[in-house]
Amino acid sequence: MERPPGVRTCLYDAAGLADVIDDMARRAAGVLGARERIAVVGIRRRGAPLADRLGAAMVARYGLAPPLRLDLSISRYADDLTLLHPETRLTEDAAHAALDLAGHALLVVDDVLYTGHSLLRAVEYLARKQPAEIRVVVLVDRCVTRLPVRADVVGLRLAVAPGDVVECNVPPYEADFRIELLQRHPRVPAGAGEAT
Repeated sequence: MERPPGVRTCLYDAAGLADVIDDMARRAAGVLGARERIAVVGIRRRGAPLADRLGAAMVARYGLAPPLRLDLSISRYADDLTLLHPETRLTEDAAHAALDLAGHALLVVDDVLYTGHSLLRAVEYLARKQPAEIRVVVLVDRCVTRLPVRADVVGLRLAVAPGDVVECNVPPYEADFRIELLQRHPRVPAGAGEAT
């Protein structure tokens, strides 16, 4: 897939994100407590491998039993925040239709919390499965939600300019685990390029 043009700045590399993920796993395990039935739900695309990382860290470091893992496909925006659909679309996996999540504690994982449309759609869908609780974890909160949604565990809060894009590069979709800021229209400082 071709990357959108613009100026990219690496905000966090894999080493920096390892500590962020470990802290998120610690806090997520604390939020879930000693629940017996836990499901970790990744929002495709990048929320799915993040859910795998968090689930593995919670099991290995914080003593949680291996959780049920599933993923949801929700689309509204492209990776560069281009609006794909005026309404947020959730495509139900046929295997999920009869899935019994009653009494489970659900941990919904996504890469970036932006306007909140995708997250609200995911929670709305999952609530119909009658879980005991639904908790949300995001790697990055852009702090600009337009809907009454929030994350219970946030890795990073990044308040960036409205036209800029926070790109979470998560294997296997990208080679390196990192967070970049994409400035599609970089600002030119006043006086730059003027003849003296």
